[in-house]
Amino acid sequence: MSAPPSTHRRGALKRLWRNIHLWLGIGLFVLLVPVALSGAILVYHDDIGEFMSTPRGAVAPSKPTDIALAVDNARKAAGDGFVPLFIGFPENDRVPLTIALRGPAAKGERPVRLTASIDRHDAHVISIANFRNTFFGFMHVFHENLTIPNYGRSIVGWTGVAMLILSLTGLYLWWPRHGQWSRAFVWRRSPATSSNLHYMTGFWICFPLVLISLTGIYLAWPQQGRELLSSVAPMTAQPPRGGGPGGQVMANPTRSPSEIFATASARPNATVDAIFYPNQTGAWRVRLREEGKTEPVTIMINDRSGDISVVQPLSGDRTASWIRWLHEGSHSGEIWRFVVFLSGIIPAVLGVTGILIWLRQRRQRALIKNNTPHTAANKPSRPVGDAAPAE
Repeated sequence: MSAPPSTHRRGALKRLWRNIHLWLGIGLFVLLVPVALSGAILVYHDDIGEFMSTPRGAVAPSKPTDIALAVDNARKAAGDGFVPLFIGFPENDRVPLTIALRGPAAKGERPVRLTASIDRHDAHVISIANFRNTFFGFMHVFHENLTIPNYGRSIVGWTGVAMLILSLTGLYLWWPRHGQWSRAFVWRRSPATSSNLHYMTGFWICFPLVLISLTGIYLAWPQQGRELLSSVAPMTAQPPRGGGPGGQVMANPTRSPSEIFATASARPNATVDAIFYPNQTGAWRVRLREEGKTEPVTIMINDRSGDISVVQPLSGDRTASWIRWLHEGSHSGEIWRFVVFLSGIIPAVLGVTGILIWLRQRRQRALIKNNTPHTAANKPSRPVGDAAPAE
């Protein structure tokens, strides 16, 4: 008795998705894995950077750091033509301050940006370097555009699309057939360890990978992403391009960063996270950490009048921020950050085990085709739900 047409259609559809899953995974293995691993490294970039920049045995200063002196020392260390962009204040008082500076740009090149680490006790410069030339700087550039100008972001974006398809097709292939849910979550779905590892890790990381792939696609095409998001939620207009947020930094601001820090620190239950120098709008931007709030609070301080205004992000701006935070694993708790870290590590495991499964199936098909005798233990085991990645 022949099988009903619906069974043939389901079988054909499953073979199609298996082959898509297989050839995407194998064909893009050398691209997917490095992008994912670089993202995993960047999840803990700030923590590792703070640990490496903090001198051994450092203690919190007994008095506030002289910020004006710190900026002067950073400018001297950077050299002529460099202007400060922002000052970062790590939450741990033992960790040095960071000051970013922008220098003149050579013809046809981007402006040089340096980052200085400042000792909190006497405001001396511990180190100063071009962030793009550091290990983590390279990781950031590689993860964003593979160090390929112009086309790199698009390649990374399509890599995110491939990862999304792999996640969804993998879930479809894992799905148990005939309601065999009692066997769906057991380890021994196959005699081979690589197959069991592929099925189980693939299922548990599938949903985080879908979310990270979607957010990565948005970040790879920011302009198109903003246009799409602004069509459903209001967003503020993009600032003009320039050295600092909102455009070129003011050459000679009226107020000093020390005054801005004192003004911002006076807010109750708030500590300063970062101070951004004023742009052509004439306002300092200060990012604050406030007790009981997950999201940072941003205030604007007018350089001339000293008036303070709290930035109320529009719904689209808040959504865009959460897209980035979810992708980075920040502002979402340590559990989610660790999940994002695993989401960068596990694709390498899935890639290797998937290739092993494919090679094993090729050998089994070759044995059958050549009518080579083999024991029952070597016969292909059909996992629950036809979860094998390829026919």
